[in-house]
Amino acid sequence: MELLGYFSALLIGLSLGLIGGGGSILAVPVLVYLFKLEEQAATAYSLFIVGSTALAGGLQQHFKNLVNWKVAVIFAIPSIIGVSLVRAFVIPALPDTLFSIGSFEFTRRMLMLGMFALLMIPAGVSMINGRKTPKTNHNSSDPYKYLVIILQGLVVGGLSGLVGAGGGFLIIPALVLLTRMDMKTAIGTSLIIIALQSLLGFLFGEALTTQIRWGFLLPLTGIALIGIFLGTYIGNYIKASGLKTMFGYFIFAMSALILYMEFFLTS
Repeated sequence: MELLGYFSALLIGLSLGLIGGGGSILAVPVLVYLFKLEEQAATAYSLFIVGSTALAGGLQQHFKNLVNWKVAVIFAIPSIIGVSLVRAFVIPALPDTLFSIGSFEFTRRMLMLGMFALLMIPAGVSMINGRKTPKTNHNSSDPYKYLVIILQGLVVGGLSGLVGAGGGFLIIPALVLLTRMDMKTAIGTSLIIIALQSLLGFLFGEALTTQIRWGFLLPLTGIALIGIFLGTYIGNYIKASGLKTMFGYFIFAMSALILYMEFFLTS
């Protein structure tokens, strides 16, 4: 199972390199079901792995002039605050059992993995339908737009902290809608935002409060980084549209598997 887990780490980076997303969709299930990590550690380690691979991808986009650093910082600061607060205070405060109805117990694990599985659904839809540029409101003022960006960053950061996902499928539409950014620049900027919020959220959260298994986490991250560079290279020779559709349906299957494992099999 661990060998399969390390191979899956390669796929995490490969998916980011080939199709620009999907890293956290693989990371959390791999850490929970193949490496048998408990949900808090799995979502924390996912933030580090996804943040590191997103940083590598974002820097590649930077050298192609496809990153808007001003917007990235404006979005990332509240995102970092959101993810750090959730990891440092909200998750440790959640009891193992949130509530019970008769013999059924709704646990912290069910909350975290259940929300993750539900957030996978719009991510899968985005992969299958393709990222479309939303209609923009050209009459909105800059102060209003940046206020909304800050609020959006805080919400995305909080969700990312709770479920261990980067949230690119939420960030990219927000960037296009609110800043009229072209899609390629939105993707590059999103990678930088994901890297900042995930890595700093991890460092200001679990890294300060728990013992991190660096001997396990760093090699896994290294394999994912190899995957993203390999995926970027392969992406120069093949079309990603078909891969995105296949990966979208794979995301639906993974979401259904997580919901079954956590809510039906354990019950």
